[in-house]
Amino acid sequence: MTTTIRPAEPVQQGADGVRARTYDVCDNGRPVGAVAISTDPAFGASAGVLQSLGIDEAHRRRGRGTIAALAAEEVLRGWGCTQVRLVAPVDNHAARALAAVLGYTERSRNMLKALRRTAPALAAGLTGRPMTEQEYAAWEATSVDTYTQEWVERGVPEEQARRKSETDHATNLPDGLATPGMYFHVLVHDGAVVGYVWVARRDVPDGDDLGYVFDVEVREEYRGRGYGRALMHLAEAVTLDAGLGLLGLHVFADNTPALRLYESLGYEVTQYNLAKAL
Repeated sequence: MTTTIRPAEPVQQGADGVRARTYDVCDNGRPVGAVAISTDPAFGASAGVLQSLGIDEAHRRRGRGTIAALAAEEVLRGWGCTQVRLVAPVDNHAARALAAVLGYTERSRNMLKALRRTAPALAAGLTGRPMTEQEYAAWEATSVDTYTQEWVERGVPEEQARRKSETDHATNLPDGLATPGMYFHVLVHDGAVVGYVWVARRDVPDGDDLGYVFDVEVREEYRGRGYGRALMHLAEAVTLDAGLGLLGLHVFADNTPALRLYESLGYEVTQYNLAKAL
C-alpha cells in the first residue's frame, strides 16, 4: 500500500508573505488523513512549520504519519526552507513520539501558572517599581541583539533569529514603554537595580486573558543571590494588579536553572516546541 500526500487546496499566500498549504494524506489515492504546512511568520520564509498532521483512527499505527511528515518536509525544502518546527501540546504524547522518530529536538517549552489572590511578598530590602524612560532606553538599545543571539546559540540561522527578534519587538512594542498592556518593572535592593522583568497582557480568544513574561533578567554581578525568584514574584504582583489570574512564559530547554526555578514556583508545561534542520 502506497502512502502519498496530495494538495487539498491551492497554495495560500498571506499579506505578510507567509505561504501555506493543506494536503490530503492518501493510501493508493484514497484520503486517510491530512497534513498542513506553512512558512514561519516569526522566523521568515526560510523557516517552515508543520502546522498539523492527522491520520484517521482506522488507519493509524502503520507508519502513514511518518511518511506524510517526511513528504511535507520535502515540500518545505522545495519552498527554500532550511529549518522546520512544530508545536506539541503537553498531552499529545503521539506527536512528541513521532517528532522524536523524525529527528526533531526540543528547543523550548511554554509554561503556565494559576496565581493565588496575593503574590508572595518580596524579601526585606527588596522593592519593585516601574521602569523609567531612561532605563527602558538602555534596555531597548541592546534587546534586539540579545534576543537574536539567544536564538543563534540554539542553532537558528542568524537571518532567521534576527527576523524573529525584530518582528517580536516591533509587534509587541509599537509605542515603546507607553504601549498598552506592557509592564516593565525593575527590582531594587538597597537602592541598586539588580534586575528587571517585562510582563505583557495577552488576549486569549477562547479563554481567560493572561499575563506573559516576555523577558526577565538579573544583572550579571547580582546573580546567584535569589533575585531571579524575587523577580518572578514581582511578575506575579504585576499580573495580579492588571486583574489577571494566569501567568505564562517561554523558556529554552537548555536553560536548566530557569526550568528548575519555574518548576519550583509551580509553573507547569503546556507545550513543547520542537525543531530540526532540513
